[in-house]
Amino acid sequence: MIQKLVIIPTYNEKSNIEEIVRATLALPEQFDILVVDDSSPDGTGKIVTELIKVFPERLFLEVRKVKDGLGRAYVHGFKWALAKNYDYIFEMDADFSHNPKDLPRLLNACQEGADMAVGSRYSQGVNVVNWPMKRVLLSYFASKYVRIITNIPVHDTTAGFVCYKKETLQALNLDKIEFKGYGFQIEMKFKIWKKGLKIVEVPIIFTDRTLGESKISNSIVQEGLLGVIKLKLNSLTGKYK
Repeated sequence: MIQKLVIIPTYNEKSNIEEIVRATLALPEQFDILVVDDSSPDGTGKIVTELIKVFPERLFLEVRKVKDGLGRAYVHGFKWALAKNYDYIFEMDADFSHNPKDLPRLLNACQEGADMAVGSRYSQGVNVVNWPMKRVLLSYFASKYVRIITNIPVHDTTAGFVCYKKETLQALNLDKIEFKGYGFQIEMKFKIWKKGLKIVEVPIIFTDRTLGESKISNSIVQEGLLGVIKLKLNSLTGKYK
């Protein structure tokens, strides 16, 4: 049977975590879940620990002692998934901004030939719900900026709802993933594209969280915008070949 793992990184997501776990595990298509929790002081990890008693073979928890960014959390999860030999590995937020019901669509794109499937907010116009206009414009034009600088053929370069084939992650040196926050999503897509692998965008509707707090900060945005230039310069020197 094909093994599929959804990685959900968390920090203070007690208001969302149980609902997102139950919604994902209730899908007709079977997906396992790995929650990578950065020692949330609000007890997110404890909630997951209790849920594991209900779903012992499909729900897993890794607790990191250091909170050092989304990118580091995902790399931790990727390594765990590869060690367990999962065939398809997904990134998904805990706050329902990504609809678990779209997971089969991302999976289908990879099964039909994509090495990476991206749940895209911008491949068919702007499909964002409940975001303030300032946030929509920042996200949309950030993706435009990345495309201009890097020439990467992806409309939603900062998207965080993704499916990878196992072989795609194996093709990367995960220890060399540099960016921790906003830039991580760009870096993954850029390095996969530079490997000559196929990225497909799957249109989704992104809905802003209704519970909990956003983790986006000015420093995270700055890392992403400046990091794009670094990625481009490194690619010109042949570093990512």
